[in-house]
Order: sequence, then C-alpha cells, then structure tokens
Amino acid sequence: MAKRAFAIASHPDDIEFMMAGTLIRLKELGYEIHYMNIADGALGGNMLNHRELAARRREEAMEAARIIGAVFHESITHDLEVFYNTEQLTKVVREVRSVDPEIVLTHGPFDYMEDHINAGRLAVSAAFCRGMGNFRGAEDIAPVMTDVAVYHSLPLSLKDQLNRPVTPDIFVDVTSTIPTKRAMLNCHQTQKQWLDESQGMDAYLEDMVSRAKAMGDLCGFCEYAEGWIRHNPNGFCPDNFDPLGVIARPAVK
Repeated sequence: MAKRAFAIASHPDDIEFMMAGTLIRLKELGYEIHYMNIADGALGGNMLNHRELAARRREEAMEAARIIGAVFHESITHDLEVFYNTEQLTKVVREVRSVDPEIVLTHGPFDYMEDHINAGRLAVSAAFCRGMGNFRGAEDIAPVMTDVAVYHSLPLSLKDQLNRPVTPDIFVDVTSTIPTKRAMLNCHQTQKQWLDESQGMDAYLEDMVSRAKAMGDLCGFCEYAEGWIRHNPNGFCPDNFDPLGVIARPAVK
C-alpha cells in the first residue's frame, strides 16, 4: 500500500503557492497525494455571485489537483468562515481518517491570515484525533493509528500577523517542479485574470515563482524551494519520525 500525504489548506491556490512543489516531490517518491481546500474561495473576486464563483473555483482547484494526480477533497465552508469549532473539526477528522496520511502539510499558527491559521489548527487537531474512537461525529469511520508527521508551510507574505519574518526550519528543493506549479496555479483563472488586469500580465504566476526563489536564496542549496516548520511530534509520532526528511534539508549555515 502506498504511503499517503495530505495537503490541507485554506483557500483555492494556497496549496499551489506554498505547498505543491513538496507534494509533487512526494508523489515522485511513490506517495499517494491528497489535496483539500477547507474554504470554497467564493470571496476571491466580485466578477460572479457567491454560488457561481464557488463553483468556478472548485472546478479550477479540481483541475490543478488533476495535473499532479492528487485526490481532490471537497471544501467544507466559505471564505472568512473557517473557524476552529466542533462542526468543522468533525468534518476534517473524517477526511483525515479516510486518508490515513503519513504526512500532513498545512498552514502554521504564525500565518498572517485568520483563515489560514484556523485551517492549520483544524488540520493539526484532526491529525491528533485520528485514533480517538469516541470522537463524536466520526464514529462510523474506524480510527487510525498510523504515525503522522505534520509540517507547516510558510505564510504567503513570508511574515506573521505582526509583520515579523518567519524563518523555516527545513527546505525542500522544488526547482524541478516550478513548471508544474505554474501550470497548477494557471488553472485558477478567476484569480489570474483579476490580477492580470490590476497588476500586469502573469503577475499572479510570477509572484509564486518569486516566493519560491526567495526561499531558494534563503536555504542556500537550490534555486527554488519551499520552506517548512515541523510540528511538535508529541501525540502524532515518535520524535525521530520525520518522513519529509528524505527530501528536506536544513538551511546552509
């Protein structure tokens, strides 16, 4: 049975910006990869009404997941309604149990946006609750006890809510994945068209590339990188369980 990696982000295109390169690298290692945006993206523009834009962004995200052969998981709420509550946690617990991942990639508590922070909290707690058979609302899905390592991506701004730089512990070389990351991000045409009009042609795609380049410059061993901070393993896995370590390296001092 293939090992599984689960990227759980907040909005459509968050995975493409800061996580997709690592997900692609894991796919190359034989991992079954999974892709979930907790929110539907319907506040990401004013060109369509809420229902229409949510439907468009779902189609775009599904196409991006298809490009890398990822299993697509449906969103569970709306933009700016990602809350750390029992209803949403139950839904994410059900998804995590159904996937039974060895690796969870998600946002960190140091992010600049509340939706991102709450999405990360939901993902972390769902991974923690994966083996709790009495967790209400998920009793029909068997608990799983697979060791799971959780890794937090860098904020899109590369700074926290107080505008302080966030420095990753480890980096994954994603240089070879940049064309695929661009192709995935290009699927999100509702976002690209809006930014093309306001910021110039392909600004959306070049912004992603420039952030990966900034991480590459910071790590010191590759041209493009994604940065990660490993979650405390207590309750998730042994201290020495670090499956991302196969492709991740600390910065060059």
